[in-house]
Amino acid sequence: MTITAALVLYAVCWFMTFFVVLPLRLQTQGDAGRVVPGTPAGAPADEIVRRKAWITTLWGTAIWAVLCAIILSGWISVRDFDWAGRMGPPSAADGTGE
Repeated sequence: MTITAALVLYAVCWFMTFFVVLPLRLQTQGDAGRVVPGTPAGAPADEIVRRKAWITTLWGTAIWAVLCAIILSGWISVRDFDWAGRMGPPSAADGTGE
């Protein structure tokens, strides 16, 4: 795995985790009973993005580390997803053959 691939994988893990964490424990303005004029009742009542970003960073980094370990160990490779057989047989040059 290259440095660029690792960074892209981290970004994907971070943002996917962020989109999962973002709606958790959300209190809307309608739930709180104080709707600011000009905003919908479904808008968040409090700004807790910083806390959610920290939670996302912790969980996203853990998920990224597990995925990197799986990829770097060779337990799952690109050939595992070649269901159509387009990559051909494994060769000794790529370390997957005999």
